[in-house]
Amino acid sequence: MRILILGGTAFLSAEIARQAVAAGHDVTCLARGSAAAPPAGAAWLQADRAQGKQAYAEAAGEWDAVIDVTRDPEQARHALEVLAPTAAHWTVVSSCSVYAGHGIPGAGEDAPLLPPLAPGTALAAENYGEAKSAIEQHAITLAGPKAHLCRAGLIGGPGDGSDRYGYWPARFSRDDSQALVPDVGGSATQVIDVRDLAAWILKAAGQRVTGALNAVGSVVPFGTYVGEAARLAGYAGRTLAVPEDWLVAQGVAYWAGSDSLPLWLPPDHEGFAARSNAAALAAGLTLRPWQETLRDTLDDERSRGLGRDRKAGLGAATERRLVDAFRAAASQE
Repeated sequence: MRILILGGTAFLSAEIARQAVAAGHDVTCLARGSAAAPPAGAAWLQADRAQGKQAYAEAAGEWDAVIDVTRDPEQARHALEVLAPTAAHWTVVSSCSVYAGHGIPGAGEDAPLLPPLAPGTALAAENYGEAKSAIEQHAITLAGPKAHLCRAGLIGGPGDGSDRYGYWPARFSRDDSQALVPDVGGSATQVIDVRDLAAWILKAAGQRVTGALNAVGSVVPFGTYVGEAARLAGYAGRTLAVPEDWLVAQGVAYWAGSDSLPLWLPPDHEGFAARSNAAALAAGLTLRPWQETLRDTLDDERSRGLGRDRKAGLGAATERRLVDAFRAAASQE
């Protein structure tokens, strides 16, 4: 296939480019390259998508597949207007954040969506779902039956820059001091390996798969995931399971970000990490065992440095302070 990747320099889009080159496809990446260059073997159209339609001038022509990872609706619309008429297939890397609610486990692609982000609205973390919803609407309007709306869940695996999925294996590998965990062992986790997601996107493009499909991993109980992370890391310490309300009162954040306990979900999110992937599996999505993703993530965390500054999780000093505070409070009851 002749493939154009709008991106190709970071995490998922770079993995797509690497796999496409390895498979023998003719791959072009359109990207600024401010952080990294595309993988070896891919052609590079160096362009800034903030420049509007003119950014795609050198990419004009026929493509067997165009793959867009942007979260900016205006960028997505401009690309579609210029390139969709001559593209045989168009992939929008969307997100399960487009769904309006996250309280129902097993929900499929027919669940209600968030309204599209209004034109001219500044992008922010808080309107990520609305932005992706707007991008989907642009694709439906401008690419129509050629569009694959790939609704990805949490993406993990080697190279993950969000630091969410890798926090727990890295924490257990760091030292054997008592590890603070939320007391939510039965809650769901759900991650898709970046390598599996990239392979699915390319397979779907080759087979002209279209429509909205949840590209999400297997559901794994939080306690099972944490236990396996500790085992793989060779953790010899003890975990301290702490009630959610106490963590909230101490200012510990849900899910991601600074001073968080990653993959711990807020109330009314019982379905956030338990969406159905049945339709995508039926269409050809394949998933490696989640334990393999976890093992490879631990190897990646160790190679990047267990003591590095992280975008998600608790620092060692913060965790020790919280453990001491909880034990002191418990001793006074």
